[in-house]
Amino acid sequence: MSKSKINYARRTAKYFNFWRRIFQNIVCKFWYGLQFKIMYKVKVEGKENIPQDSKYIVCGNHLSSLDPFLLCFILPRPVAFMAKKELFEKRFVRWMLDWQGAFAVDRDKVEVSTIKTALEVNNTNWVLGLFPQGTRAKSGTIEDLRRGFAGIAKTTKCDILPIGIVGSENKTMCPFKGNITVKIGQAIPYSENLDEVMTQWALAIQDLTGFKYIPSSV
Repeated sequence: MSKSKINYARRTAKYFNFWRRIFQNIVCKFWYGLQFKIMYKVKVEGKENIPQDSKYIVCGNHLSSLDPFLLCFILPRPVAFMAKKELFEKRFVRWMLDWQGAFAVDRDKVEVSTIKTALEVNNTNWVLGLFPQGTRAKSGTIEDLRRGFAGIAKTTKCDILPIGIVGSENKTMCPFKGNITVKIGQAIPYSENLDEVMTQWALAIQDLTGFKYIPSSV
């Protein structure tokens, strides 16, 4: 089957295997971990809020391309991130994403294949990770949210773990000059009311980061 025919949004539980976990650890906890330790002062708060015995979805605000690696670095379990489908059009990026357990998502709509993969992740020791803003946003505000993450939480019956990131957009080439703060909030229960869950997440991130939540005017 040619690469153009492969559905990078559809994954089964066996895809999230031991070897991908090892590869993610090498990339995120070792390679990027060295960068975070040498180039930045990374402060993590709220680790006690990470659920120990339940399934959950990791949902952080998104400032930088470093954010997925940062969350994989600080969290105890491997994270299967949803990545915009356009990234899978680039050969090397596609290879890197594939081996780290990421899968494709259409940012404009949640497709059946995405839901099926999210359910498959729920049957492994991985956790699902995504950014409700859909793409990188400017620091200081929380806006342009997509409520699909609340729908996925409802379907998979997973609570949402809000994680606030501050400072990752300020990249540095000087050791110990960068400052990144990651705050982990209390899990938000899934609900039938998707708008309410979306608002709860936004307000939690506002509290964790100090950024202003700007609700959609639509």
